[in-house]
Amino acid sequence: MTIGDAVTSTLIGALSSFASFIPQLIAGIIILVIGVIVAAVLREVVLRVLNFVKIEGWFAKISGGKQPRESAWAKILAELVRWTVVILFLIPAAEAWTLPRVTEVLNQLLVYIPNVLVAVVVGFVGFAVANITFDVVKNTAVSLGSESSNLLGHIARYAIIFFTILVVLNQLGIAADLIRILFTGIVVMIALAGGIAFGLGGQTVAKRMFEELLKKLEEK
Repeated sequence: MTIGDAVTSTLIGALSSFASFIPQLIAGIIILVIGVIVAAVLREVVLRVLNFVKIEGWFAKISGGKQPRESAWAKILAELVRWTVVILFLIPAAEAWTLPRVTEVLNQLLVYIPNVLVAVVVGFVGFAVANITFDVVKNTAVSLGSESSNLLGHIARYAIIFFTILVVLNQLGIAADLIRILFTGIVVMIALAGGIAFGLGGQTVAKRMFEELLKKLEEK
């Protein structure tokens, strides 16, 4: 077989393979286009439903602020729904294109999406609780003065936000071991600080009680 015959045979084989792959390519493209259209429609539906229930108004009432024109939380949830549907249609498209590795990655991503949804909900609840706690602490400590009450309110608020961020990162699986170590360290630090403070305060109380006991014994 000459070089020309080998090249011709290779080209014919490549063209034959490509021709046999064309139906699979077209089928995958059709599936993906349908998925993109369905995802776009569902995104608009979710946005309209969330705007109808006025989720941004709920968040504004909880946070004590003004109602925003556009809700970031509604957009996040709508985008999650959109990309979930896209991935659902992209998986059969990748299978039609005979891309098993891509299908495996997409399946793992599809399993990971609920974690993102839970993280969004936890973040929403955490920030809402932080804002409520700020108002409660500020109003409770108003007798200490405006500056002190604001300071205590901000400390409580940012503490809850900090722990919310830790929970969200842990839910997303980002540096989970580091977050556990950090959380454990914070709990130990608070426990030690509370123990030392209680010990120092209790030392004064114990000393006063002991002096009163000695005084009563001397009187008797």
